[in-house]
Amino acid sequence: MKKLGSLFLLCLLLTSQAFAWGQNGHRAVGLVAEQHLSKKAKKKVMQLLEENTLAEVSVWMDDIKSDNAYDHTHDWHWVTVPDGQTYEEAEKNPNGDIIAKIEEATKVLKSGNLSKKEEQEYIKYLVHLVGDIHQPLHVGGGDDQGGNAVKVQWFYQPSNLHRVWDSEMIDGKNLSFTEIVRFLGEPTKSQIKQWQSETVRDWAKESMSYRDQVYNLPEDKKLGYRYAYENYDTVEKRLLQAGIRLAGLLNEIYG
Repeated sequence: MKKLGSLFLLCLLLTSQAFAWGQNGHRAVGLVAEQHLSKKAKKKVMQLLEENTLAEVSVWMDDIKSDNAYDHTHDWHWVTVPDGQTYEEAEKNPNGDIIAKIEEATKVLKSGNLSKKEEQEYIKYLVHLVGDIHQPLHVGGGDDQGGNAVKVQWFYQPSNLHRVWDSEMIDGKNLSFTEIVRFLGEPTKSQIKQWQSETVRDWAKESMSYRDQVYNLPEDKKLGYRYAYENYDTVEKRLLQAGIRLAGLLNEIYG
């Protein structure tokens, strides 16, 4: 019962406070993916989304948090894997988690047995969740609500560690999502091949591997230029990887 209560608390905190990458970050992931779609996949995806871009639909899962009909999707944005455990070993959330739902969405989209509305929704889930899983704190350790409970100051304003990684480091650059993508650069062909060959569970392990870096905080928890300088390269890498891997999934499904 205590574990179930902890899961509920984590769900509540993430639902109310966490919008992974913020709108600009998610849209950057969508744009990177769109730039790396095959011609066949891009044509099919654009037709299905009725000419809405991947950048436009990337924030749909956050938008629907206000719709009670989608309450069942709230827990899908994150997963808890404690230090020293693998996803396979970790206690599973009965409401689902980000790894299970990305795997499910990929499988269901490949099956092709969906109505148009269902297919549209599954693509929107996939676009958003692939972005989410690359934000390190969406693969949480289970002891601080994915960084939401770690209170910090961000340039002298009250914040929390999750919010810093979701949006504040990105928003601090004062860039549009198209400008963010231009600054990300272009990965090499070998990088693209490697990134797209790795599994959803590998992506989660990568996010876990950044924990020491993410939690390397000064004693006074006052964050600003130095923390951004030490971590923004990681933000850029994770946005780029998310976009490339999303493109890989969509090319696999529709290309």
